[in-house]
Parts: sequence; C-alpha cells; structure tokens
Amino acid sequence: MSASSVALLGNPNTGKTTLFNRLCGARAKTSNFPGTTTAMRAGRTHVGAEPMDVVDLPGLYTLHGDSPEATIVRGVLRGDEASRPGAVIVLVDAANLARNLVLVGEVLTFDEPVVVVLNMVDLAERTGLQVDAPALSRRLGAPVVPMVASRGIGLDQLREQLQLLTGETATQVRPADLPAADASIEELTQWADSVLSDAYPGGAPAAALDARIERIDRVLTHPVSGTLVFMAVMGALFWTLFELATLPMDLIELTFGYLGAGVSAVLPAGAIRDLLIDGVIGGIAGTVVFLPQICLLFFMISLLEDTGYLARAAFVNDRIFRRFGLPGHAFVPLLTAHACALPAIMSTRLIPDRRDRLATIMVAPFMSCSARLPVYILLTGLLFVDRPGWAGVGFAVCYLLGAAAAFFSAWLFGKTGLRGEPRPMVLELPTYKWPSLNNALLTAKDQGQAFLQTAGTVIVAICVVMWWLSAYPKVQVPAEALQLRQAAAVAGVAPAEAADLQARADILQGKAEQAGSYAGIIGHTIQPAFQPLGYDWQLTVGILTSFLAREVFVSTMSVIVGGGAEADPDEGVRRRIRTMTRDDGSLVFTPATAASALVFFVLAMQCLPTLAVTRKETGAVKYALIQLGYMSGLAYVAALVVYQSLRAAGIG
Repeated sequence: MSASSVALLGNPNTGKTTLFNRLCGARAKTSNFPGTTTAMRAGRTHVGAEPMDVVDLPGLYTLHGDSPEATIVRGVLRGDEASRPGAVIVLVDAANLARNLVLVGEVLTFDEPVVVVLNMVDLAERTGLQVDAPALSRRLGAPVVPMVASRGIGLDQLREQLQLLTGETATQVRPADLPAADASIEELTQWADSVLSDAYPGGAPAAALDARIERIDRVLTHPVSGTLVFMAVMGALFWTLFELATLPMDLIELTFGYLGAGVSAVLPAGAIRDLLIDGVIGGIAGTVVFLPQICLLFFMISLLEDTGYLARAAFVNDRIFRRFGLPGHAFVPLLTAHACALPAIMSTRLIPDRRDRLATIMVAPFMSCSARLPVYILLTGLLFVDRPGWAGVGFAVCYLLGAAAAFFSAWLFGKTGLRGEPRPMVLELPTYKWPSLNNALLTAKDQGQAFLQTAGTVIVAICVVMWWLSAYPKVQVPAEALQLRQAAAVAGVAPAEAADLQARADILQGKAEQAGSYAGIIGHTIQPAFQPLGYDWQLTVGILTSFLAREVFVSTMSVIVGGGAEADPDEGVRRRIRTMTRDDGSLVFTPATAASALVFFVLAMQCLPTLAVTRKETGAVKYALIQLGYMSGLAYVAALVVYQSLRAAGIG
C-alpha cells in the first residue's frame, strides 16, 4: 500500500461490502492476504482526478486477540512505510455506536489518518436515533461522514475527506483521553461509553429498538419457530436455485453440444478431433455448466445477508451444530452442498474462524449433491426392482446417511486432527433493511469469476487426462462384432433385426474398448481390491471413471452395455445394466452388490473438481489428500460391511 491507498474496515454487518462496491464497482478482484487463506478484496476508485487503491479488510469486532482477522488488520496497520495505507475508513453502524466505537478507538491509536463513516443513518433515524456528526467528529479528532451506502448518499463527501486526508499536509489530533495502544477492552469500552454522550444530543438513549423488530426477532430466533422459518426459507432458496438455474445450464450444455458438432464437422476423424470434442470441449462444458448455480446461489445468499436474516439463521443453528464441532455459520455451506460441493466449499469464506472453516470444508462433500442423483436413481432402481415405494425410501436414506456421516466426521475431526471447540458465535443481530441488488450482482460476479479462475483450469486438465485414459490405447473391433455388423448389412434382413444386430455389435465393441483402454487395464489390475465389495472389473471401471465426476458412473455403465454415453439412460439401457453379466456369466448387480455400490457412492469422494477447490480454499494440498483418503476409506469399509452382511444373510 501507499499514500494513494486506503484500507476499509469495520464490524460485521455494518455495510462494508456495500460501501466497497460503491467505491470500486466492478473494478475489484478477490485474492488472499499474503501468507494466509483469508480472502481479501482489492479495487480502485478515484479521489478527485487521482486513482486510489481500496483494500477491504476482514470484518472484526476488536483488534485484540489472535484471531486471523485481528492478526491481518494489525499487520496492515503496523506495516512498514511502503505497505501501510495512506488512510483508513472505519465503517460504523449509526444505530449501534456503543460497540462500534470500541474498534474506532483501537484504530485511532495507530498512525494512519482515519475517517469514520456513519452508515445507515436512515435506519437509525427511523428508530428514533439522531447522531450529532459534527460533535462526534470533534470528540474523535477525526472527520465523521454520515452515509447511506446502499443508495450512495454521502459518497461524494467521503471522497472529499479522503482527498484531504491523503494530502501532504494532512494531520489529525487524537483525543486526549484516548486509551493507550495496549489498553484493555474494558478501558476501551468505558471510553466508547463516554464518547456516546457527545454523539447524541441530550445524552445517549437507553434503547431505541423498534418494537416490531423485537417481535420479529422473537419468532426468527426461537428454537422452534426459528427452525421452521429457516427450513422454509432454505427450501424456497433451493427450489428457486434449481428452477432458475435449469434453463441457463441447459443452454450452456446445448451451446457446447453445438460447438462439439461444429468441430466434428470441420475436423477429420482422428485423435485431434476426439481430444478437442471429448477432452477439451467436454471438460470446459463440465466446468461452465455449474456457473449458473454458483452465481445464482451467491446472489441469493447476498440478498439474505443484506436483509439481516442470515445472522439470525446462524444464531438458530449454532446450538445444534456446536454439539458436533461445527459453528452455526456452517449451515449455509452444508445446505449449499446439496446443490453442489464446489460453491459450498467456496461459501465457507463466511466462517470467520480458520479451524471451523477447515472442519466445514472437510465434511461438506458428504452432503448428497445434485450430481449424485442419477447414480442414486440408477442404483435404487437396481436394488428395488419394480418396488418404487422402497426405492423412494432408499433414496431418502441416502440423504440421511450422507448428513449423518458429515456430522459424525465433524465430531471426529474435532477430537483428532482439528482439535478444539468451534468458536463461540459472537454477533450482533443487524437491523433489517432492503437488500442491495447492485451488491448482490457484484458478489455473484466475483464468486463466478473466482470459481472459473480457481477450479476451471484444474478441472479441464483432469477431464483431458481422464479422456485419454478411457480412449487409449485403441483396440481392434472384436471379430464377433464385425460378424454381427456384416449380418446386419445383408440384403433382405428386416430393419428391426438389423437394428438388434447392430446394437449387439455396439455392446461388444464398447466392452472391448473399455476393457482395452488404460482405464480398463487399471480396472482389471485393481479389481481384486474391490472384489470383497462384490465388484467385478466393469463396476470397478465405473468407480474409477466416476472420480472425474459422480454422474460419470451412469454414462460409463451405459457405454459398457452399449447404450451410449447418456447421463440418464432410457429404460432399455437400464434393463441391460440390470441384466449385465460378469465374465463367469453371473449378474453384476445382485442386491448385495447394488446396496454396496449405493453406500459407496453416498460416502466416497467421487469428485476431483471438489478436491481442486478444497486445495485452493485451504491453501494446502494435504487437506485435499486427507479428504480423499478419509472419505474413500470410510466408503470402502461401509460398503464392505453392507455387502458381506447381506451375503451372510443370504441376500446375494
């Protein structure tokens, strides 16, 4: 940082992100503070004719303590001459000065010029609070700018003050009674209370909460009614997410489908065309298709956060989550994981404590995401043939098993590798207000861009590697398949019979290509390790290829039985999968094997893109490897117990 830079800080829920977006708009980027995994946002604004860099520091209540947020902010304010900001904006809630002034007092003990932004003055006035900004400014020895950041009111005055503060002759006189830099929280609180008497004409009011807000809070924070409201809100959120994201996701898939067809029409058949269509284009499509869900999810979360509801929902869930070693803040990521683990892990940035954030990241993939749905539908249908009622029960049990594994694992991590209790949730219930549409749109843009930058390149590379393993080496068409095709081409053969012969030839060729590929060779090699779970080499290949993405399992099994690579095979393909046989002629999917595979997919880490995002968000590859090893090991043991128990019970 430099004299042409400004740091922005404040308590949580004071509108800091809204002000940052007003100052910088789309000219912002998200990265990590050096040496940490805590995200920061940096942007550029203009003060007069000069550009100025703005850094959005983590929200915090105090600079005391060893929390990651306090450590980062202290490091910025105590940096050397070249790295310190030219000025500091401290954002405070005009309706809650008592707590906010503690942080103001701490910042005033540093050397940087300070401007205090009195945000949400409209909401304060609505509850009967009238703040004397000039008197408060004289008391603090720093300029105080009243503002409504959501509407841009006061933004010009802030720019004028920043221009004055960063000038060469800028000086500020600290209050004579300001506690020393090493003062305790108690001393700072007493000082903040004394400042309040100057901030309010006629003295500080005892309380100014609207009676309607109190009544609403009694409902939203109650253990029973608050939980019911929370379930309704989240249900509406995810219904909206699936409904609104379906169309753009379909359009993305259609667009890439046309792109693949265009490449196929231009390039001659060969390895280059296959690489571009199945590896590169397919890999990019498999990444970008999640973008609508991610952007829409963060857009709606931003709206909920702006209204003030998100803090209340976290408060309600904190009591339950803490019993399993998770903070109340984890409820949004874990619910988000039912849509997709990628945005779920990214949304753990909402969790202030690193230990709690890691615990949530490690268990989020246990929640059954939408990518598992095709697998659940296929395997429950194989397990409960012609019994849709029991298939529905099995489907529900999959979700319950995943959630139970997540909470058990969080408890276990809290007793072993991530020792400690979740950080007590200390938060103020913010005032209710209309959300900022502009802020939500910028948040969605930032998170979508971050997803593409952090996960996209890795995912595409993985797709290319998996395609290569599945496509090479090329094998000769089996003689029996050639004979069937020749028979289908004989003149006079009925069309229906010719189609049947051709389908049988495709099945034989598909099996030969899968068995002869590197993925098939690897499947044959490691199949003995999966034999205790009841898997033959074909099912083992399906398990291996599904590490690209869970839903790939369905398309792999479809290819093996000659049904093409559809993610949702038709009834004829499902029937062929149900009756597919091992090399010895026995059925692949016995009831015991189908149940074992279902449990394995509920618990296993079958998603390499998720591992890529875990590595990025934790800042270390070891957490991704631990996640892979732990989830795969748990899935293996659970599937082994299920298969062997059913076999012992005579259900083979």
